[in-house]
Amino acid sequence: MTALARLSARLEHRLTLPTDSLADLDQALALAIEHDLSGLVVSPWLVKPARRLLGRSPVRLGTIIGGDHGGQIGAVKAYEASRALEHGAVNLDCVLNAGALISGDEEAVLHDLRSVVEMAHAALATAGVVIEASLLPEELVRRACRLAERASADHVVGSSGDALPSEAIAHVRLLRHSVGPRLEVKAAAQFAEVDELLAVVAGGASWISTVFSDPLARSARAALPVEPGAGDGPPRRAAVG
Repeated sequence: MTALARLSARLEHRLTLPTDSLADLDQALALAIEHDLSGLVVSPWLVKPARRLLGRSPVRLGTIIGGDHGGQIGAVKAYEASRALEHGAVNLDCVLNAGALISGDEEAVLHDLRSVVEMAHAALATAGVVIEASLLPEELVRRACRLAERASADHVVGSSGDALPSEAIAHVRLLRHSVGPRLEVKAAAQFAEVDELLAVVAGGASWISTVFSDPLARSARAALPVEPGAGDGPPRRAAVG
């Protein structure tokens, strides 16, 4: 076993395509539980049935806020966040408003992020910031990371899941170098090989988020064992609503 193979990471299965159905949710839950994955992220409409089906499972249930472009006004993102928490999500990944960032309106970006992060933390949930790094120059990615830190986010994500593995590897390195040690980095991409997962973990990713197949999940769990106390399960939640 190589040095890379001894690294650990938490694995999150994605179910966020526009066509994902309740039948797809059943399959995703079975895969997550069978392979002892740490997390499952679903489209907002699937949060409530996913929470019901997960029951007391330690799988961390998350969803996307402001998908998939992040240009919604802050009040809309805040409403999305409140409903997701009420339905049982324990992690919210908020898509950053890249247009406002490019326009230099950092206060609008920060206001959006804080409205989601503060609501999540009040419910004892976690919150991340999705930065579409492939759409932004490096300096704006670094600025987005600083805003995520100012908003007290728990982690940053390089893409909403559509990135190629090669892009994700570069994103993770940039994000890891742009945030302090408090924030974790989640690698979200179309991964297909375990070597790609090892590469993003070596670059600084604490979470790997992708559409896992059975073979990839099996290989990943063998190559990237989760260390005890690494935060596999969801945080304790307060009642919301």
